[in-house]
Amino acid sequence: MISWEGLGRWLARALGAPGPLDVEVLGGPASTGYSAETVVFEAASRKFVLRAETPDPPVYPAQVEGITVEIEVQRKVMSALWGSVPVARIVGAELDPAVIGTPFFVMEFVAGDVPAVDPPYTVAGFFADASPSDRHAMLADGLRVLGRVHAVDWRSAGLGWLVPPHAEPTMARQLELWEAYSRAELGARRHDVLERALAVLHRHLPEGGAPVLCWGDARPGNMIWSGFRCACVTDFEAAAIAPPEMDVGWWLMFDRTCHEVVGAPRLPGEPTREEQAALYAEAVGRDIGDTYVHELFAAARYCGIVVRVMNRTVARGHLPADHTIWRDNPASVALAQLLDG
Repeated sequence: MISWEGLGRWLARALGAPGPLDVEVLGGPASTGYSAETVVFEAASRKFVLRAETPDPPVYPAQVEGITVEIEVQRKVMSALWGSVPVARIVGAELDPAVIGTPFFVMEFVAGDVPAVDPPYTVAGFFADASPSDRHAMLADGLRVLGRVHAVDWRSAGLGWLVPPHAEPTMARQLELWEAYSRAELGARRHDVLERALAVLHRHLPEGGAPVLCWGDARPGNMIWSGFRCACVTDFEAAAIAPPEMDVGWWLMFDRTCHEVVGAPRLPGEPTREEQAALYAEAVGRDIGDTYVHELFAAARYCGIVVRVMNRTVARGHLPADHTIWRDNPASVALAQLLDG
């Protein structure tokens, strides 16, 4: 339970206000997401966004042992990107749970539209209602912004802490990390589709380009859009230093989940996945080659994430322990399509 009074006292200090501020949660009670709780609130006649750590285990595998507070990972990455990539300005952060009941950070509110997941933005909402030219312009701009994330000099930006000492930020390291994470979450259970994919990845996963700051969850639904241009990039909990194809594969894999997996036809103006890969290549000035295996790696990672999320859901008491959603879900469908298509 978040202490709104505690947040009002903290925010007053952060803003230099003379006394505690009244906090008004907008849009009703906050809901708890899978990674961090996100709350839009108003104080001192301004809108802010609270990102608060949940008590659950982190959704994503830690890139570095001991760095598991996801809101702190996100805050540090966003602070490093400020001025180079459209991100919300961080007002401040607090890791001491005594202040509001959990670690958190506060950022300024950015107005705009966010593509929905349920129903998918390809079926309903502002993207589905847009003109063909606006749809194309929106996805092209998103891929240009992804290229801007990758263009950040992660060493100069102080993001070297995302790579453990003596480790190399390679695709092989990411495969090792994500396979260990997925197997730990599965325990004694067997995920046949994921096993097939891992066997392919061990044989065929290419190294890709030079390591960059990877966003980790690159997709239109993690951008705030204004006039079909990206106004803000969000959700950096899965950030990593790795070849950029890891992000490109993730973007393309989510395109698949919003089309083939849900049976939604590609709308007029929407570039195909091949065309989106070409738009990214044009933005960064580098041919990225065949993206199939990178998309396969993304779907395999997505399967592992679903297992972790379902394990957390069981731990919360929201699902029985003998459910099969951990195996039977859209991530598994996407992975099977890639393997069998």
